[in-house]
Amino acid sequence: MQIKVLASGSKGNAIFFELGGTRLLIDAGISARRIEKSLGLFGVKASELDAILVTHEHTDHVNGIDVLARRHCLPVFARPGVWDCLNFKDNLAPECRREIYDSFDIGPVKIEAFQISHDAADPVGFCLSHQGSKHVVATDLGKATKKVIDALAWADTVVLEANHDVDMLANGSYPFFLKKRIRSSVGHLSNLDAARILGSISRRPSMQVFLAHLSQENNHPDLAEKTVREFLLNQGCDVGHEVILHPTYQNQISGYSE
Repeated sequence: MQIKVLASGSKGNAIFFELGGTRLLIDAGISARRIEKSLGLFGVKASELDAILVTHEHTDHVNGIDVLARRHCLPVFARPGVWDCLNFKDNLAPECRREIYDSFDIGPVKIEAFQISHDAADPVGFCLSHQGSKHVVATDLGKATKKVIDALAWADTVVLEANHDVDMLANGSYPFFLKKRIRSSVGHLSNLDAARILGSISRRPSMQVFLAHLSQENNHPDLAEKTVREFLLNQGCDVGHEVILHPTYQNQISGYSE
């Protein structure tokens, strides 16, 4: 098993998973060239991907799909409402356009799409299961609904949004309407929101957590990690053993493998 967060943030997102020989890319919001180069750093060719899974249609999650999917004839899985919003969908061969409903299998990996609260057409997170292990991606959401909490419970690996620091956002340069959108129930999770979620879910003895989709203006990887770490420590969590935190970056790969 390996996970590589190729890019995470408001300028582009892409996450690579390899489970049981199945290679999946969740979102492709950076250029196809950059994805190809990043995958090559750990010996994977883009043509070896089994699928691209799309969380929602915002540009920072789909920007590289058109070129990447056409160049390598890759199947792209997205909700019907998301396909309706993608202006490049007619560029893709019909066999490359796949619709997501509740759950499906790619090779030995079971994939479940769960609804999230975000200002997009039909946004989802993903739960990937393989031989008893569970790996979850939940970013771009304004609140943690029961579906989100249930998806995160007992996960081995979690990619969870920690978009902004509350004070940095409040005192930053963003216009009021944008601050309001980010803070809303269809916006983005703060560092403290992420910490509270991690503190509330049922956990296995050890869980790898990637703090993702950080705002470049209203957050910092060290601050996100510090906020989450201190909250969990105050709850009595053995951070570093029960929960292992990993920062993510816009222009740097972070990962974990076993």
